[in-house]
Amino acid sequence: MSTQKRILVVDDEPDFAAIVQGNLEKEGFEVDIAYNGVEGMEKVQANPPDAIVLDVMMPEKDGYAVCKELKEDDKYCSIPIILLTAVASHVTSTRYTHADGMATEADDYIAKPASAEEITQSIKRLLNVE
Repeated sequence: MSTQKRILVVDDEPDFAAIVQGNLEKEGFEVDIAYNGVEGMEKVQANPPDAIVLDVMMPEKDGYAVCKELKEDDKYCSIPIILLTAVASHVTSTRYTHADGMATEADDYIAKPASAEEITQSIKRLLNVE
């Protein structure tokens, strides 16, 4: 990769975030982590990343709200966002649904359990890097 791209991983599961971070760093990306939506927004505003891997179900501010807020802001709307969720389409005991995720302006939508490789390939495709 000619210039190192910076990826922000926003996920409240530290182990999962660390696995994604390790895989992305092996591929030459610089990775920053936030553990909730509020922290994620602060990091985007302080230093906008080249792409964001964003979990849906998080404390304080969920991924749908973060995605909507970023896509409606001219400063950040061009940042590719990959939404990740463990929400199953048949689960009715949660307010999160796959339809809600597909209705966002996210650039990709991956259901958990997602492999770090699947996430990496999506980032490479969205950033048009090898």
